[in-house]
Amino acid sequence: MSLKIGTRGSKLALVQTRKVTDALQQRGIETETVVITTPGDAKTGVPLHAIGGQGVFVRALDDAILEGRIDAAVHSMKDIPSARPEGLSTCAVLRRDSPADYLVHSCDLEEIRVVGTSSTRRRAQLLRSALPIEVRELRGNVDTRLKKLERGEYDAIVLAEAGMQRLGLDLPGTRLLPQWYVPSPNQGAIAVVCRNDPGCIEQFHPLDHFQTRKEVEVERAVMEEVGGGCFTPMGIFCESGFLIAEVLALDGSRWERIEDSGDTIEEAREIGQKLRTIACDMIEDARISLWVSE
Repeated sequence: MSLKIGTRGSKLALVQTRKVTDALQQRGIETETVVITTPGDAKTGVPLHAIGGQGVFVRALDDAILEGRIDAAVHSMKDIPSARPEGLSTCAVLRRDSPADYLVHSCDLEEIRVVGTSSTRRRAQLLRSALPIEVRELRGNVDTRLKKLERGEYDAIVLAEAGMQRLGLDLPGTRLLPQWYVPSPNQGAIAVVCRNDPGCIEQFHPLDHFQTRKEVEVERAVMEEVGGGCFTPMGIFCESGFLIAEVLALDGSRWERIEDSGDTIEEAREIGQKLRTIACDMIEDARISLWVSE
């Protein structure tokens, strides 16, 4: 009997799912891919925070697991919210690909005036930069965003470098260093979620990468302590035990950052609590501003 693996229907989601199913099939485990449409895929004309943030891509797949329609689902781990339903387990975290963002543009960097992104974090970090730019809302899958760039609606757009690599895209532009353009927590990591059943979890265990799981769990611990949900421009990145975490104002005019050891969950939680304390005004301002604008 084959495992039913759920996924969104975008080209990137299918490529990521194929990475998981190929690895399972190499171990003699038969799989069937089940495509599930989420509200985030259907509503592309509104800002992401207005329809529930990144978690909107996850809930439909969670429901499908809990209802028994699929056995597991593949996600970009950065899309998985901190609050999770009972009965589910993150059974595998694959080796992390690039955590960095990538600014796609064919003109000179100095000529960029309009940049497209739907992320409050990316918006704030770009506005913090020295570039004299305007940041405009941009939703849709990678192909849709690239077409809008080609039509001249934007001078540049921001993509996750890992997604580009998985799709085999070699695009002109500028890699944004994660030490300054701190990525979303867990960016670049693929996660598999299944029902909380030892027999099901065991089948995915060989795909789990210890170092990546440790680092993304540290990042998630900081995220959970900071809070702020999908409203807060927040970057968190852990690599080899070194942690960078920051919260920004929506317009990039202010930010608070902590750089410290992030080798344990306990250290991560302490850093998250400290960051929340020193950035509480920006967290609240973002919540109020974006809640009112919906």
